[in-house]
Amino acid sequence: MSTTKKNNKTMMLLLAAVFILPVLLAKLALDNGWFNQGVTNKGELISPPIDMSVLQSTQQEPKWKLIYVLPQDCSLDCENALYSIAQVHSALGKESDRAEVVVISHEQSNLAQLAVLTKKQNIRLLSTDLKSLQQVFKETTTDGIFIADTLNNVFLRYPLQTDKEQAILHSRDILSDMRKVLKLSRIG
Repeated sequence: MSTTKKNNKTMMLLLAAVFILPVLLAKLALDNGWFNQGVTNKGELISPPIDMSVLQSTQQEPKWKLIYVLPQDCSLDCENALYSIAQVHSALGKESDRAEVVVISHEQSNLAQLAVLTKKQNIRLLSTDLKSLQQVFKETTTDGIFIADTLNNVFLRYPLQTDKEQAILHSRDILSDMRKVLKLSRIG
């Protein structure tokens, strides 16, 4: 009889270990960061999101936005960013009507580049003053390409690239994230 009790205790301990040990190992792995978290976005997540609705002068149709702030000096990284967002918008294909390219300009923006952008059809220019722009982007820099949702909340940022090939490769990341948000969203 004592052998049966001993076998029952051993079975109960083994059964408890089978269920408890994986939970303990998972908790230990999470606490110590032993694996990469499940991040699927390629851009830098902006938390909390930046509300840029104060920059909008009129009510627009709700669309996802690829945003770029036109700087004072439009160097290689500026030209690459403008090229990238235009290419990403084109690469969205049939989903491109749910997204738009928005270039924000201010009184110190590059006038030559602004004149070129006014002739482009798929780019919406949003003009604001520098003070309002700095008020909206007070938590982060305006150097980068941004993605905003249909409610004008900027939530992803991508760094600028000075090398043309790197900019093209980097635009694949932007395209990937845009496709994900458009797939998951029914708005816009």
